[in-house]
Amino acid sequence: MNTIRLRRLAAALTFASAGWLFATPAQAGTDQLVVAGGCFWCVESDFESVPGVTEVISGYTGGHTENPTYKQVSGGGTGHYEAVQIRYDPAQVSEEKLMYLFFRSIDPTDAGGQFCDRGESYRTAVFVHSPEERALAEAAKLEAQKALGKPVVTPILTATPFTPAEAYHQDYYKKDDTVLTRRGLKSKAEAYKFYRQACGRDARATELWGNEAVFAHH
Repeated sequence: MNTIRLRRLAAALTFASAGWLFATPAQAGTDQLVVAGGCFWCVESDFESVPGVTEVISGYTGGHTENPTYKQVSGGGTGHYEAVQIRYDPAQVSEEKLMYLFFRSIDPTDAGGQFCDRGESYRTAVFVHSPEERALAEAAKLEAQKALGKPVVTPILTATPFTPAEAYHQDYYKKDDTVLTRRGLKSKAEAYKFYRQACGRDARATELWGNEAVFAHH
C-alpha cells in the first residue's frame, strides 16, 4: 500500500470514529467520488467516458428514507438527490481532475435543479467522506467560482448512505431495448440522446464554460 493510500485510510478511520456516515464502499483497488449533477443518466454517461474511471453507478443519496425507490425520490419529500458513485483508479485519474470535470458538466449557479429538470432530486452536490476529500471539494468549488465570476451554490455535504438505483436506470444511455416516447418506439439510447438535447444540458454547459465543458463536445 503506497503512502498516499495509507494517509487516506488513516483519515477515513479518524472520520469513522467521529461518527461520519459512509456511502457504499468501492470495489477493492479503486477510489470513489459521489456527486449529484441533475439527471443521473447524464452524469453516468459523462464520467464513464473518462480514462481511469472503472465504473459509474446511478443511485440516490442525501435523504432520510431508507432504501428509496425512483418513484419515491422523483415524487419528492425524501430529501434524496439523484447521484452517481464514480469508481476510479487513482493511478490513472486524480480526484481533483474528476471534481474539475464535474463542476464543468453542470450549472453550479442553479440551486433549484439542473437544466430542464427541477426539484430537490435534481439539485447538485458533492458528497465527501473525509476531511481530505472535503478540502479537495471546497478548493474545486472555489476554483469554479473564480472561473465563472459568479456565486457557485453547489454544496459540499457529508456523505450519507448511497442506494443504487433500479437496474433499468444503470447504463441507460447505451441500452438497445425500446421504450415508448413522444416520437414513437425508440431504443433507450436514442431516447436518452433526444432527452439530453431537449433538456438543454450541453447548450447551457457550453454557455457557462465554453471549451472547458468537455462533456458537451464529446
